[in-house]
Amino acid sequence: MENQSRINSHKGGRHPKKDPATNRYSISLTAEENARFLSLFEESGMNVKAHYITACVFQKGITTIKVDKAAVDYYIRLTALFGQFRAVGVNYNQIVKLLYHNFSEKKAAAYLFKLERQTIELVQLSQKIIQLTAEFETNYLKKE
Repeated sequence: MENQSRINSHKGGRHPKKDPATNRYSISLTAEENARFLSLFEESGMNVKAHYITACVFQKGITTIKVDKAAVDYYIRLTALFGQFRAVGVNYNQIVKLLYHNFSEKKAAAYLFKLERQTIELVQLSQKIIQLTAEFETNYLKKE
């Protein structure tokens, strides 16, 4: 009984694993092979290289996540651009009110004509942006 209590008593530290990994293997890679290995490891999204190698050896499913930084950057800039379009819309309404409030109707109409031409250019530009975004999505994002 006394031996049983010594074996079962725990004096601190890490609890022992039920099936510890005690077998170790060593491989040597060339610089080119190591660079390829590291890029595959980073793409896998795993945090531990040993777990990645074990998964490769035993052919477990390895998830590879590729983040297209160009696409992310494009959408960040596109989102900022649409924010600026909203700001232009707010400013547009304020300018129209100020023109009719501060100028004669004839002078306000002349300024509004200039503003209308600039607005047409802005609409054409936004249509071009929409077209380029659609092309970008079909060419780079939707891979089946």
